[in-house]
Amino acid sequence: MKRIIFLSLILIFIISSSVQALSWAYTFVVWKGNVYEVKQEKITEESKIGKIIGEVKTKPDDMTGNYYGDASNYYPKGTKYYEIKGMSTSTAIAIKENNEWVKAVYIHKAPFHIMNILSNTFFLSSVVIIALIIIGVIIFRTKQSKRSRTI
Repeated sequence: MKRIIFLSLILIFIISSSVQALSWAYTFVVWKGNVYEVKQEKITEESKIGKIIGEVKTKPDDMTGNYYGDASNYYPKGTKYYEIKGMSTSTAIAIKENNEWVKAVYIHKAPFHIMNILSNTFFLSSVVIIALIIIGVIIFRTKQSKRSRTI
């Protein structure tokens, strides 16, 4: 009986301690809310590469697959995105990889994530401005009510 309980406990620990990690179907980068699949197509002519348009700033969660902002499931933070001359950035962009450029083709819009809003500088500055206006109104009304009491 003790042996059955002991083996049952060992089996429970073995099953519950399994490690899980997400496996990605393809290499991608996200820029301005668009997901681009990185292809094996190299851009050999440096004259086709335009200006830097962005960079990898976040990494996806390996357990859930959630990501936000300018992210990549393969490239490290700081990897630069470039425009391709003569091609719209809504179609494709270039990624610098080992002193070569590879093409990344638009495939779909990135899923919504609350951090896309919370990390947006326009949103944050709007919240600060609104908070300052509310504080200003409160201070103004407090001073007015003190003046009306003294009269």
